[in-house]
Amino acid sequence: MTHGVTTETTPPPLRVGLIGYGLAGAAFHAPLIATTPGLRLHTVATADPQRRARLAADHPRARAVDNAEQLLADPAALDLVVIASPNDTHVPLSRAALEAGLPVVVDKPIAATSAEARELTALAAARGLLLTVFQNRRWDSDFRTIQGLLAEGGLGRVHRFESRFERWRPGLKAGWRESADPAQAGGILYDLGSHLVDQALQLFGPARSIYAEIDARRPGARVDDDAFLALTHRSGVRSHLWMSALAGQPGPRLRVLGDRSAYTVHGLDPQEAALREGQRPGPGWGAPAESQWGLLGAGDDAAPYPSRPGDYPAFYAGVAAALREGGPAPVDPNDAVAALTVLEAARRSADEGRTVELPEVTR
Repeated sequence: MTHGVTTETTPPPLRVGLIGYGLAGAAFHAPLIATTPGLRLHTVATADPQRRARLAADHPRARAVDNAEQLLADPAALDLVVIASPNDTHVPLSRAALEAGLPVVVDKPIAATSAEARELTALAAARGLLLTVFQNRRWDSDFRTIQGLLAEGGLGRVHRFESRFERWRPGLKAGWRESADPAQAGGILYDLGSHLVDQALQLFGPARSIYAEIDARRPGARVDDDAFLALTHRSGVRSHLWMSALAGQPGPRLRVLGDRSAYTVHGLDPQEAALREGQRPGPGWGAPAESQWGLLGAGDDAAPYPSRPGDYPAFYAGVAAALREGGPAPVDPNDAVAALTVLEAARRSADEGRTVELPEVTR
């Protein structure tokens, strides 16, 4: 500092280690990290030659190592670890990173059981470290639009929320989604239900009870590929959630019914497709075309309602702010515990053919 002049220096970017460079790591986490101010993709753990070649092309400044052990061998070289590896590695790798003194972002589901998720959350709290879960669907265009409508009271008192992730994938594919290993948390309930339940709980609060129908309908399927969940929230709202790999004609993505109005939207948020195609966030990111706007109103008065842009970049911006400024995580890991508790209760409901009561949430 010179006399009468104050100079400020920009802190160096936070160095991010990414474990896994498959679809989640390469198409979602790496591009979002690389385009977030204050973050730098520093090291990526992947031994696959093709994935290494893709990494070198996509992020030439990032260092490649063979495995998580090598990435965690020098904790002082990193400021954050992101875990985008198979589901059965989420708990051991999160634990290893936290025990090394590093904050953690873990892809959903954080764990295969609520008990394991609760243990990780307690470990992070005991170490005073950030632990957060990549629940990117909280930043979908449709979800953000509903949040705005609820905040403005435009729907009146909501009594029913309907939400679907339905696909047409009649053939079986290899990978964890088709695995019957409980540690892999395969099947559509954990894959898509992790998002649907999280959204419902965020919008309408804790669930009091759940009824579920969960089936494996495709020939040769070893895990569930079609499910329906009916949640009754303590707020009085009922959430009906569908997920399917065998929906030749998907229903509305979201429908919210209130005593003053309703909102319905079809089609998926555009961000996932854009990331899969190699696009990166920039001007106009996440904004659906007008033809994809939902309808707001009742009866003949329903009309297109402008959608809020989707904003996946907000997740990592929140991570950076939490680490720099000590603020809250963009996704509280306790929310993941709550969602897993609901999914476990859904499984019991389907197995026993009854409605399952849920305990009150305490933190």
